[in-house]
Amino acid sequence: MNSLVFSFSEAYGKEGFLQWLQKEADAVRNLDFRELEGCCCYCDESAREAIEKALEGPLPPLRWLDSGDYHYLSYLLAQRQQESFHLVLLDNHPDNQEPAFGGVLSCGGWVKEARERLENLRDILTVGPEGCERTVSARWVEARRGEKVYVSLDKDIMRREYARTDWSQGEYGLEEVKRMLALLMENMEVVAVDICGEMAPSKGATGEDLRINLETNKELYRFISNRF
Repeated sequence: MNSLVFSFSEAYGKEGFLQWLQKEADAVRNLDFRELEGCCCYCDESAREAIEKALEGPLPPLRWLDSGDYHYLSYLLAQRQQESFHLVLLDNHPDNQEPAFGGVLSCGGWVKEARERLENLRDILTVGPEGCERTVSARWVEARRGEKVYVSLDKDIMRREYARTDWSQGEYGLEEVKRMLALLMENMEVVAVDICGEMAPSKGATGEDLRINLETNKELYRFISNRF
């Protein structure tokens, strides 16, 4: 299966995931933004222009976004959908905050931006944060059977047994996440899946942190690629 990789930090390389993916995937498109400024947590106008330019043309359906600091990439990717679609967010945070700097796309406010600005977005199901849904229900899926859905997964929804991030984490297990993905992929038309939640050595990642993230990334790749 083809994958799109965003390299803002050294996380995927230090984990060994990028190298593994380049051997296992049919094709890997690696966008190296390690020198790009104005893109950590908030994406300023110049950075956004550079990223959007790099996203021109067809894109693989499986996207790896680096750490949660860059979760706003989901907005830039989802805005490319030309037909009506639903958004499912699996995350420990709702990402629907008002930006601290008016009008600037952020990792904590991209869902609000999507709800207000994406004309083809029909609805948003958020699973994980307090006050949101606990799971992707069969009822929700059945009411939208066969329709298009974009899935965004932040690994901080999972316990530290399965993911090591630099944001507060939830209590989900990897099998719970896979069950939700399977329900969506077996009953709806999944147009894309993006995944974030890495931890870079520059943010204090240890060898154990990198190992755990690598193993979970491998399992997610195998699971998703077998169902696309």
